[in-house]
Amino acid sequence: MAEELKEVVYSRDSIEFVTVAVQYCGYLENFEDIESAELTDKLTKILPLLYLKASLVPDTEMVNEEEPEISVSEENYNYISSKLYNVFGKDDSYLEVFLQDMKYSETPIVASISEDLTDIYQDTKNFITIYERGLTENMNDALYVCIEHFKIYWGQKLVNVLRALHSLKYSTDDELLGSDTDITDNTDDIW
Repeated sequence: MAEELKEVVYSRDSIEFVTVAVQYCGYLENFEDIESAELTDKLTKILPLLYLKASLVPDTEMVNEEEPEISVSEENYNYISSKLYNVFGKDDSYLEVFLQDMKYSETPIVASISEDLTDIYQDTKNFITIYERGLTENMNDALYVCIEHFKIYWGQKLVNVLRALHSLKYSTDDELLGSDTDITDNTDDIW
């Protein structure tokens, strides 16, 4: 059993996921005085990598009966979220279209870039905090919980917030287009 756990915990795909998760968390913890464009550029590069590496982690099962401990406090969460919000400001909100509730809503559902990024941070930071301790069974369980949360929660948040960040990074001003017409009006010309 211990050898099987080590094969998962120390597999190349698990280690690469840990590496990207550490980079993501470290970046969110340490950036200072940054422009929105620079932060957006960095995030649009690391988030797809985080998604890819999480999707490649080998399957495993919980070994211990108790869930791994949570290391990200509400204070830590609020600190990271407010740092991000301060950078994105008026651009922090975006319309969410991939929620189950959207089917039944007559009004748009608004999501927050800073909250979505912090939710991803919370799960990955909880995971790497336990992983860094080097206890194989605990590493396995933390990996299992993090990847399960990826499948049902933060993986979807990641692709949603990436869509919003992509829009921020590559949006063009209507004045630059020289027209107030909707781009979709000219789709026949494109094809």
